[in-house]
Amino acid sequence: MSTRSISDYALLADCRSAALVTSDGSVDWLCAPRFDSPAIFARLLDDDAGHWSICPAGPTEVTRRYVEGTLVLETTFRTSGGTVVLVDALALGRHERGHGIGAASPGVLLREATCAEGTVTLEMTYAPRPEFGLVRPLMEQVRGGLVARGGAHVLTLSAPVDLNVDRSTAHATVTLTAGQRLGFALHSSAGWETEPRCWSRRLIHRRIKDTIEGWRSWSREHARYEGPSQDQVAHSGRVLRALTFAPTGAIVAAATTSLPEEAGGERNWDYRYTWVRDASFALQALDSAACEKEEAAFFGFLAHAAATRLDRDSHLQIMYGVGGERDLSERSLPHLGGWRGSTPVRVGNDAWRQRQLDVYGELLDAAHQLCADTARQEYDTVTRTFLLDAAETAARRWQEPDQGIWEIRGPSRHFLHSKLMCWVALDRAIALASVLGAADRVGDWEQTRAQIRAAILTQGWNPDVGAFTQAFGDASLDASALTMPMVGFLSGDDPRVRATVNAIATHLTDTRGLVRRYTTSDGLPGGEGTFLLCTFWLAHALALTGQAAPAERVFEAAVQHANDVGLLAEEVDSGTGELVGNFPQAFSHIGLINAACAIRDCERGRSHGAVPG
Repeated sequence: MSTRSISDYALLADCRSAALVTSDGSVDWLCAPRFDSPAIFARLLDDDAGHWSICPAGPTEVTRRYVEGTLVLETTFRTSGGTVVLVDALALGRHERGHGIGAASPGVLLREATCAEGTVTLEMTYAPRPEFGLVRPLMEQVRGGLVARGGAHVLTLSAPVDLNVDRSTAHATVTLTAGQRLGFALHSSAGWETEPRCWSRRLIHRRIKDTIEGWRSWSREHARYEGPSQDQVAHSGRVLRALTFAPTGAIVAAATTSLPEEAGGERNWDYRYTWVRDASFALQALDSAACEKEEAAFFGFLAHAAATRLDRDSHLQIMYGVGGERDLSERSLPHLGGWRGSTPVRVGNDAWRQRQLDVYGELLDAAHQLCADTARQEYDTVTRTFLLDAAETAARRWQEPDQGIWEIRGPSRHFLHSKLMCWVALDRAIALASVLGAADRVGDWEQTRAQIRAAILTQGWNPDVGAFTQAFGDASLDASALTMPMVGFLSGDDPRVRATVNAIATHLTDTRGLVRRYTTSDGLPGGEGTFLLCTFWLAHALALTGQAAPAERVFEAAVQHANDVGLLAEEVDSGTGELVGNFPQAFSHIGLINAACAIRDCERGRSHGAVPG
């Protein structure tokens, strides 16, 4: 069982895979060669599931940061005898720059320790446990390092120190004096490939510098945003790029699986996949962070992965693997004790089987944003046909119940947000009609759009509650209603929008100023924390209603729960204030970017929103 705080982890990424590193220099999570690959180190989920630590012997004072403009981690250890700086990175491809980072990442974890002053004794423990701890590999010392074999991959560790091997774990102790430097590199290769050669200390140093410059070049090309929380917006843009699978453009929801919504609970899901529901808000955030090429790549991935002929018996899948895979069948890993005893640990996610009507709106809104943001005037025939089918399906099925945006595992219901996004689907399809070659469908779409609008305004509004509610005919609040002004269904100055925003701020907000998704039963045991995305939504919605000062207060309440290197999880435990849920969470960083932009626009006196159509 792992007990370390989630906030203690920092992210490394090469735009293909991800690692998490603790403040005391232990890599406790590494999936390679893809985000959704079986973990090589998984101490995040079980103490015996593998790690790689490098840290001084004895007491230390620790500070850390990302090297400016990068996701290269620098951890400084101060001891009674001296200071050592540990630099960690997942290597980018050689000389990769700007938008191209991640295209040729070699899948190598780089670690370099430099003694800045005095004398420091370092201890290293290397305990790879491939396939989430199932494999205890056989180790062989070779010139320049160590090779570990077992399972599907061969791991080659470049190490310039003598290693003591005890079964499937290697140890080393080395003393550095001021100016001395040690470089390590971990390569993962398929068992049938040629084993990589160990890297020299000089090559490792050069590749770290190259990776730093790669990230900085990307950051320089994405420095357009100016306004409140400029540094956080820029950093969140890098996090989104880090969570992007470069070969396809897919953005994973998070780098981890089974970090729970409640410590010790069962709400433990695998988030290393791409959700359609993230699409429109993700594209908005990418546009705000000046990531136009990433926008196009992400939408291109969605259009390719989701493309299918939709008929009366089929529906659009809500999520996909980073390579476009559809079967994401869920299974448990009973040999893992889970983070703070939160079991079962799951890989795969059975939510892919659910029916959610909101995805049609999110897909078509993404298409509409891409046209607006990139001046794109046409789609290929397959994409055009698919988008047409999506619009027609939304028009045909909007009156059906579904599981909703939060993937409720109970009975289907008539969720307001699902109806809202069907309205968005038709509204955006009408706007795209000329691009889609669908001028003849506009009349019917307009009629259905009006029907959906009338149903939302009459059945979604509860006069007794004084707000739009979770589902038709319901009295329960749901934070997803905050998106109504964001998607243009009603303007920010509409009294019903203001009343709904104020009701959510009053009844779904905890003492920390953070927002719960809902308070109704969802068919799952246990509870959950407050959602950072929903908190940013509240800040965003307050800005759209012209309430800049309250919006800033809510925004700051959310931002202060970022860890020391600016990373946000999915949720916050209301009782303890700890981060919970998968980490780092793309949707939380998307919400931060979009809320910051809305607050900036509100302060500059821009329109609070108009209603399309």
